[in-house]
Amino acid sequence: MAGHSKWNNIKRAKGAQDEKRGKIFTKIAREIIVAVKEGGSGDPANNSRLAAAVAKAKAANMPGDNIKRTIEKALGAGGENNYERVAYEGYGPRGVAVIVEAMTDNRNRIASEMRHHFDKYGGNMGEPGCVSWSFTRKGVIIIDNDNENLSEDRMMTDALEAGAEDVAASPEIFAVYTLPEDFQAVNDALEGLGYKFLSAEVEMVPSNYIKLEDTGDIKNMEKMLELMEDNDDVQNVWHNYEG
Repeated sequence: MAGHSKWNNIKRAKGAQDEKRGKIFTKIAREIIVAVKEGGSGDPANNSRLAAAVAKAKAANMPGDNIKRTIEKALGAGGENNYERVAYEGYGPRGVAVIVEAMTDNRNRIASEMRHHFDKYGGNMGEPGCVSWSFTRKGVIIIDNDNENLSEDRMMTDALEAGAEDVAASPEIFAVYTLPEDFQAVNDALEGLGYKFLSAEVEMVPSNYIKLEDTGDIKNMEKMLELMEDNDDVQNVWHNYEG
């Protein structure tokens, strides 16, 4: 799975997570609330969307009490917090493919904001499907090996026995890939073996990456991603920019 073995992108995401943990918890809480409503259950064992959201929360080190309170809030929310899932596709500088996934209570507002971010920084928002064809939805579990004390052979064996498709390795990180429908089982198995996750969720994995050379393009691309990720409604930004 060399196409996603772009460790700079992973490290960039981890750095952003460390700096903005409070905002990340707020976004994940919204994801949990929507998952409870859509799945009709507050029990992850009976709600696959909720199970995936809880796995993401745990990987982000969201406290268990926070997760529990959020689920309880969702079960008692009634008609409040009427968020809907929306997605936008488009291009950054030099044709970098970008997919934005959001949960919003105001579709017109988020559409306007995303169009502005695309246009302002040298890109343009396209029609649904304009770039998603070049991505594949996969479960991705990033495992910390910062101390380089994990054996690649052991990691590969444990992941494949748990049902993973593939494992990519670097000195500091292992990336475990699964089919979307196998993600939860693999996540639970590796968690049970004591592996430390940096992130765990179903992602849009690009089939290829674009490396920008011009400093202006790089600046615009990074600014675009920063503003998109900072937006309260945005849950995920997937792209094929090799940072």
